[in-house]
Order: sequence, then C-alpha cells, then structure tokens
Amino acid sequence: MQVTINVNGEDRTAEVEARHLLVRFLRDDLGLTGTHWGCDTSNCGTCVVLLDGEPVKSCTVLAVMADGHRVRTVEGLEGADGLDPVQQGFIEQHGLQCGFCTPGMMLTARALLDRNPDPTDQEIREAISGQLCRCTGYLNIVRAVQWAARHPLEASAAPSAGSTS
Repeated sequence: MQVTINVNGEDRTAEVEARHLLVRFLRDDLGLTGTHWGCDTSNCGTCVVLLDGEPVKSCTVLAVMADGHRVRTVEGLEGADGLDPVQQGFIEQHGLQCGFCTPGMMLTARALLDRNPDPTDQEIREAISGQLCRCTGYLNIVRAVQWAARHPLEASAAPSAGSTS
C-alpha cells in the first residue's frame, strides 16, 4: 500500500505492507532512529511519537493508519532557533541517564505543555505514567518538564510539524 505521512513537517511517501508498524516505518524506512523500540508489548513507551499532536506508542500504530496524518518525532522537536524548551529542560535538570526513554518522554512532555502550559507535578506524572524509565526514578524528568513550563521561550512560536496557519 502507498502511504503519505507528514513527518516532522515533510510529506514522506512510501510503499508499505498493510501490517508495517509506524515505528518500523520511521526507523527502518526513514532512518529516524530517535524513535526507540523497546519492549514489543507497548508497555515501555520508548516508541512514543506525536500523531496529530497526540502521544501514541508507534509500536501499536500501523503505518497505513498514519496515512494522511502528521507525525512528529524527537528529531522534529528542535526548531530553527535551537532546542525545544523540553529538550533544554532535560539538559538543565538532568532528566536523562541512559537516554533510552528520553525521546518518548520528551514528546509526551511537549504534548502536555501544548495542552497545558502550566501543569502540576501530578499532571506531569500522570502524562508520563505510560512510559517506563529504568534510570532516574522520574524525579528529574518531572523537574525537566517543570523547567520547560517556566521557560516556554520558543515552544509556542515553533511551528508544529505540518501545521497550516
């Protein structure tokens, strides 16, 4: 089947099998390896991307289901003016250690801040609750999202992938 998916603001067209997973399309077909594949069971959340602005586990979405939609990966977070505040927050607050869960956590945080620019600790924890981090105990991840909320500099100014204003 032929699909056209807007990935990080660019339409990408490819032939895929009907059973081809979005995570495989992104990693294998497009070479966007920032989207990690961790567990094969949709439990870990390392494969989270934004589908039309909403976090989804790309190991549970078929590429054909994303046909005609917008997908944003961690590679699409950085804007023309530099790092997204979420990315900078992870640096400033040491929100990563091994980095395996980081891309999915960052995208989930970006979606949360797009919906709610001033989330409580509980709202942050609830947003990331579907993702596993084996290293940090989540405290620094929550602090990173809090930092990004306090420093929204370019977050709202950066165009979302494929946005039409």
